[in-house]
Amino acid sequence: MEHPSKQDVEQRMARFERMCRDAGIRLTHQRMEIFREVARAGDHPNAAMVHRRVRERMPTVSLDTVYRTLWLLNDHDLVTTLGPSRDRTRFDANLTRHHHFVCVRCGSTRDFYSKELDDLRLPSSAKAFGRIETTLVEVRGVCRACSRKATPPGTT
Repeated sequence: MEHPSKQDVEQRMARFERMCRDAGIRLTHQRMEIFREVARAGDHPNAAMVHRRVRERMPTVSLDTVYRTLWLLNDHDLVTTLGPSRDRTRFDANLTRHHHFVCVRCGSTRDFYSKELDDLRLPSSAKAFGRIETTLVEVRGVCRACSRKATPPGTT
């Protein structure tokens, strides 16, 4: 799994702390650890994944606290959400322009960058729905790990 660089995580944490202070949001240890987990994860974790990982460092953190914190962060534009439903939503602290590769077998989600996709011209049919704020391309396929599992031994 590809993780953001230490510098990226530090920049995300600094932005998080600054924006929380500016918005009057208390910087509790739990909130910082929950955000830190999303900021350093390369797999766009859902709330249950964040909860499991944070509990390794903070055994008393509840799943409810993780959910409430993630939605608070989303409401203040500190993370974005991926996916259509609120109960299986994945969270992403990478707010730079990027796109996603989603494995149709295991659901793993990874970032990728593309100037060509950033410059994609949308058809008027999409603009007819309203003002476009951002374009995010989600590419679906089978990840390398799942491809290896599906390939019978000795056939490569």
